[in-house]
Amino acid sequence: MAIRTLLVANRGEIALRIQRAARELGIRVVQAHSAADRDSLPVRLADAAVEIGPPPAKKSYLSIPAIVEAAKKVGADAVHPGYGFLAENGEFADACEVAGLVFVGPTGDTIRAMGDKVEARRLAAEAGVPTVPGSAGRIHELEEAREVLARTGFPVMIKAAAGGGGRGIRIARDAEELARLWPQARAEALAAFGDGGLYLEKRIERARHLEVQVLGDGRQVIHLFERDCSLQRRRQKLWEEAPAVRLDPTVRERLCAAAVRLAERVHYRGAGTVEFLFDEDRGEFYFLEMNTRIQVEHPVSEEITGVDLVKAMLEIAGGAPLPFRQQDVVPRGHAIEVRINAEDPGRDFAPHPGRIASLELPGGPGVRIDTALYAGYEVPPFYDSLLMKLIARGRDRAEALARLERALGELAIGGIPTTAGLHRLLVRAPEVRGWDVHTAWLEPWLESNREKLA
Repeated sequence: MAIRTLLVANRGEIALRIQRAARELGIRVVQAHSAADRDSLPVRLADAAVEIGPPPAKKSYLSIPAIVEAAKKVGADAVHPGYGFLAENGEFADACEVAGLVFVGPTGDTIRAMGDKVEARRLAAEAGVPTVPGSAGRIHELEEAREVLARTGFPVMIKAAAGGGGRGIRIARDAEELARLWPQARAEALAAFGDGGLYLEKRIERARHLEVQVLGDGRQVIHLFERDCSLQRRRQKLWEEAPAVRLDPTVRERLCAAAVRLAERVHYRGAGTVEFLFDEDRGEFYFLEMNTRIQVEHPVSEEITGVDLVKAMLEIAGGAPLPFRQQDVVPRGHAIEVRINAEDPGRDFAPHPGRIASLELPGGPGVRIDTALYAGYEVPPFYDSLLMKLIARGRDRAEALARLERALGELAIGGIPTTAGLHRLLVRAPEVRGWDVHTAWLEPWLESNREKLA
């Protein structure tokens, strides 16, 4: 059944992104919003809007009953969760199905299977996808962890079984650190996810973070090649590229095939991402996790393939098969995305909500801006600090970097501190231009450039 009315159960730039794709398909759009977002651009541009609760996310964007009731009230056929909030909540997907609503994404069972990191590792192994050496399942006692260490050795990562977003992770480099960090990791996992389950993975030093964009209709799965997301601070991504730099074609082929095998194993429906750690020295990759939603960094995959991923999600959710075959997806050029956040890099990236006093956006060939900002907008203090995504595309990486540098020079956001200045430094850094980076590279670099960030 084709979707006629869609409730967008998210906010900010991703809400606008979904609205635009839906409008091209002739779908009526209703924007769900909290009281804090009454004056937001997604609310202004939607065909209709419905308030779902007060500003705190737990009482609005994270309230399953409020969103389902709002969808019924406005006569929606379907709900798109975007990313964050309830996008990877299996109970929300189930609640939509029970209410007769199409959930634009995978089934609740798929979300739960891939959301449990231990179960995801098991399914990856079954699909023949390489996994990082570590525990076979959840570890309940510290003594069990010591048994795993006899096989892996130090350093190891203590990870939350129900984790995501880089939370619930500790790195232990010796037995003393393991004993000290174990209860901390358990407590953080319990507080963040309501699940204190832990597991261990071997720490791969100087790893790159590669991920493969997949798209499935529940029967077939294809990939849209890989992204490199190695520039991270505290395991949070700041900069993403497609395709990955210096990736051997045979490794690329194996990487993408592995992602497809795992997605096929769980009969994946919609857009998703399979994430890997890549040991460049050895040319080996290892399964990390699967994100069962559209990703913040999806635009770089769209830019090199010409595929509108959000539109494809809506078509598939409406009952259509995959709109193209694997051989139809041909990568061209290079794309880079940087995240502009309402944070002050000179003050340890402290969040900085407030009024946008002025706004000048870049343009020109190969420049794309995904944002919901406007001059006079009041950035609320209740949500993620992402303000916009600046995407630059070129015939090759050199042209993409040149366009990114030009666009960052044109961008001006007045009224609050942002991370735009950080990216102006990064785009000129020799290590970034030569992509001599890994997942642990950025934080020491930030420390050595502290004065420039002030």
